[in-house]
Amino acid sequence: MAAPLSDYAAVKDYLYGLKAGGMKFGIDRMQRLAVTLGHPERSYPVIHVAGTNGKGSVSAMIESVLRTAGLRTGLYTSPHLVKLGERVQVNRRLLTEEEIVAYARELRPVAEQAAAYAPDEHATFFEFMSAMAFLQFQRRRVDVAVVETGMGGRLDATNIVQPEVSVITSIGLDHCVELGDTVEKIAREKAGIIKPGRPVVIGRMPAGAEEVIREVAAAQAAPVHSVRGVFGEDLTEYPVSNLEGDYQRWNAATAVLAMRLLPANLRHDGAAITRGLQHVDWPGRWQRLEIGGRHLILDASHNPEGAQELDKNLTKLVSETGRKPVIIAGALGEFRARSLLEVVTRHACELHVVTPNQARATPYEEMAALVPVSARHLLRRGDIGAIFPDSRSCTLGHPADTVVVTGSIYLLGEVLEQLDPGRGSREDKLQDF
Repeated sequence: MAAPLSDYAAVKDYLYGLKAGGMKFGIDRMQRLAVTLGHPERSYPVIHVAGTNGKGSVSAMIESVLRTAGLRTGLYTSPHLVKLGERVQVNRRLLTEEEIVAYARELRPVAEQAAAYAPDEHATFFEFMSAMAFLQFQRRRVDVAVVETGMGGRLDATNIVQPEVSVITSIGLDHCVELGDTVEKIAREKAGIIKPGRPVVIGRMPAGAEEVIREVAAAQAAPVHSVRGVFGEDLTEYPVSNLEGDYQRWNAATAVLAMRLLPANLRHDGAAITRGLQHVDWPGRWQRLEIGGRHLILDASHNPEGAQELDKNLTKLVSETGRKPVIIAGALGEFRARSLLEVVTRHACELHVVTPNQARATPYEEMAALVPVSARHLLRRGDIGAIFPDSRSCTLGHPADTVVVTGSIYLLGEVLEQLDPGRGSREDKLQDF
């Protein structure tokens, strides 16, 4: 007999058990779960966002504008940085531990009943979280929900929604084992979120990927709206948000274009969009903090496309400050580690390599082996607890130095746990996907 879900600790153990069962691609199981729940995802308009990079930032930008304009918003993203409830937010209020317990108790009998017919029918961890999001948005009566895919699009659990607008922010090489080893194959998976007759917004991507998306959209009679086609190539003409970096201007343009295509009751004027873009809350994207007299920058960069943008930002930082930063880096997988290290070794005065607390993390020895011999003198073995012993201290560098933490988003979550104890203990066992 299954253990009772008596409290939050028991629920986390239960959810971890689901997560340990692995990912199961396909939306049929999620469709059947939604039918049992009465299709909560159909209770409100949805903006569906996919992409290799930028989908979290674009989702946060759209949500910020809509909420600033007075709408009640739902936001579903993954993974979380520290707490599981970050994944499901209404007006940026996190799903509470009590709500997670209640939803788990509600959903487990449904999942077990489905599994009685076939073991593979039991909902996965990500499907459980998606169901919690859809129910929370329905019961909190959101005016609109921004839903980010987990991985890919075509077979993603979120792909049961019927969006007002589909958004594909970018296409690059990441999750190649699951999605394909070319940008064209990955684009076809991401394009799976396109729905018949519904507009599609596409951001910056290789020509081959854009061609695939346009082909899929044409088959669905879905009109395609390109950021390049509307805003051109001159970034100085692009919208500005409070998130730094040229790529964030691409993301802002992607978000603005998506909002222009919403139904009239959800659309807002330029002034509302400008205000919303200046108040985007999305940690870990060239996020600037001060600690122990040092400038601290947190920036997730987890694939080659992200590393290219990191290179631009670090080049600009060195130009602005006149000195190289101390860099702390960690990655998941050799493919990601290689592109990250190629960039950071060019810009660091010291490189502290740490191993994120995740099963897929690249060990220090493997990271060190990827550092060019000419840059080995920069290399140090790092430990987040020793580098940030409390919320006010950083043991690296000197006052007025800049310290950059980059690589895996899970690494950034470990740093934020140290810097902001009020967030609570990091729920790392449930972070990945």
